[in-house]
Amino acid sequence: MKLSVGLKIANSLSLTPQLQQAIRLLQLSSLELEQEIQIQLESNPLLEKVEELSSADADSNSEAEHEYENKDLTQELNADYLPDDLPVDTDWDEVYTHQSTALGAAEFEEREDNRQSHLSLQEHMLNQVNLLHFSKIDQLIAYCIIDSLDEKGFLDAEIEEITASSQHLLQELDYDDIIEDDEVLVVLKHLQHLDPIGIGSRNLAECLKIQLEYLPATTASRYEALKMLEYYPLLVANDINKLMKQTGLNAEQLKAAINLVKTLKPYPGSDFDSGESEYQIPDVVVMKKQDHWQVQLNPDVMPKLRINSFYSSMIRRADQSSDNQYLRNQMLEAKNFIKSIDERHKTLLKVASCIVRHQKAFLEQGPEAMKPLVLRDVAEEVELHESTVSRVTTNKYILTPRGLFELKYFFSSHVGTTAGGECSSTAIRAMIKKMISVENPRKPLSDNAIANLLKEDGIDVARRTVAKYRESLNIPSSSDRKVLI
Repeated sequence: MKLSVGLKIANSLSLTPQLQQAIRLLQLSSLELEQEIQIQLESNPLLEKVEELSSADADSNSEAEHEYENKDLTQELNADYLPDDLPVDTDWDEVYTHQSTALGAAEFEEREDNRQSHLSLQEHMLNQVNLLHFSKIDQLIAYCIIDSLDEKGFLDAEIEEITASSQHLLQELDYDDIIEDDEVLVVLKHLQHLDPIGIGSRNLAECLKIQLEYLPATTASRYEALKMLEYYPLLVANDINKLMKQTGLNAEQLKAAINLVKTLKPYPGSDFDSGESEYQIPDVVVMKKQDHWQVQLNPDVMPKLRINSFYSSMIRRADQSSDNQYLRNQMLEAKNFIKSIDERHKTLLKVASCIVRHQKAFLEQGPEAMKPLVLRDVAEEVELHESTVSRVTTNKYILTPRGLFELKYFFSSHVGTTAGGECSSTAIRAMIKKMISVENPRKPLSDNAIANLLKEDGIDVARRTVAKYRESLNIPSSSDRKVLI
């Protein structure tokens, strides 16, 4: 084998840091993108955010920039002496706002902060316990019970566990008393009649029973409802015939008792849900203008970035100092970051526009008109890789006249029709949901019956497929949906 040295030309693709940054920004959500931009603004002095200004501020800033450009900042910075007033990028009035005196008119209308701080369930219960005339030991037991409540208001611990924890705390306080389970049950009984009624119940049946007992004795069907709850497993199993036989109630009495139970609150702690609602901000907005669907990016999540002109003017071509080299590197990073953000917006708009073109029927008619669409179809049309389309549609939301949807919602598999066409699985789910919403509750549609109805509409699906779609919609089976009274 002869060894030789030669030149060879070949094409290869290298994943540059700029390309890695563009790919990473592409898959970020609007909130994550905002956080990433804030990190870049704090770390790169040559990158700045363009703030929205009023017309008066814009005129004054344009005059200031004109005066700023007329000054030779390079000579000032290279001078042998320091001037008394160095150029700064912030005015005093921008930091310290003018406060009007008593003789002057107020610059803004002072408004009272009407935000309310909602108490948690535990705080609400502790406030009530502190008003009761409990002994120190009973108060300690009540604290342990309240600490064992879950977010629904149910007791998430056994009586023995609460007794043991209360006894342990009592020993730490140098008390010689012995706490028994009966004492815990007595304190629990007191707490269950505080607001909200039924708090600290160990199961749903006990919670409903406490609420029924709290109702006036003259309440219609109260006695029948209490008797029905004694056979709660039969009620859950929807075994109406056996329930009527065990309780001795007829169909009308049982129906009235069930209607009364429906008016009760199943979860006493539901009003004290501490979890804050999370609102999704749309990345793309779709609206219809002059019979045409227009797609545009949401301006509220489109950051406007630019290069800081002051620091960029300090860069000198021939200077090889460390400070000048640092400014050059920061300038390059800022330009690449702005370019990556711009490419992200262009790609997102291109993909969203393609999705809207395919799903016009959904926007005009609803989910039942959803067309089958996969990532490959969009990737081929916009001339992007399938993985790129997957990244740009993840955690991105589009606001339509029919609501806010994730871009992934518009992609679905297809099912063949008897006419040789295709139907979206999302459309089939919408059809199943509509059929079940108008069914007779006494004779609910089985999965086989729904499959036959879909076949009449030209959609050939198996019974197990209908069951899979029904379960994905969190709709119970026909036997669980059946109402006998």
